[in-house]
Amino acid sequence: MIERHFVDLVSAVARMRYASTQLCDWGTHLAAVLSAGGRLLACGNGGSAAEAQHLTAELVGRFKDERQPLSAIALHADSSAATAIVNDYGIEEMFARGVRAHGRPGDVLVALSTSGTSPNVLAAVRAAHEIGVTTWALTGPAPNPLLTMCDDGIGVDAESTATVQEMHLVLVHGLCMALDESLLRTGVQTA
Repeated sequence: MIERHFVDLVSAVARMRYASTQLCDWGTHLAAVLSAGGRLLACGNGGSAAEAQHLTAELVGRFKDERQPLSAIALHADSSAATAIVNDYGIEEMFARGVRAHGRPGDVLVALSTSGTSPNVLAAVRAAHEIGVTTWALTGPAPNPLLTMCDDGIGVDAESTATVQEMHLVLVHGLCMALDESLLRTGVQTA
């Protein structure tokens, strides 16, 4: 069973080679947004929430080289706000309300969902569009509503949720590399 998983993972990595150009474009765009005082918001449920939080940790902390901290918020990470929003407005508003509170025109929302159908993630994207936030999706296989709804996205062609989530981590790290390279080129990388 584990051997099959490794074979599936290697196949998924091979199918994602096309994403490097897309990640470089995202990194360049994000470098411009963040160096101008904008922020990245990220959301997802379960394992996707963990990947969203991993992404924001790499930006606020550092990915590889020393640099200024960058503004990034995982919308689920404030448990008091998240549980209050769910209690008062319902699960669908869990991320959308955070987008409306923290997002500004020109910011970026990275929406993660292995299925691409999570109602609260889709609601966050709708809220982002309402206020002029750019939306990027990381999902499982296309087609799915989240990929269709976002300004851009990468769908991981893999059968298992575990493989999709593992590929999302590879893509998150690829985005961080592309961002850091872009910041370095523009001279913003130093601490």
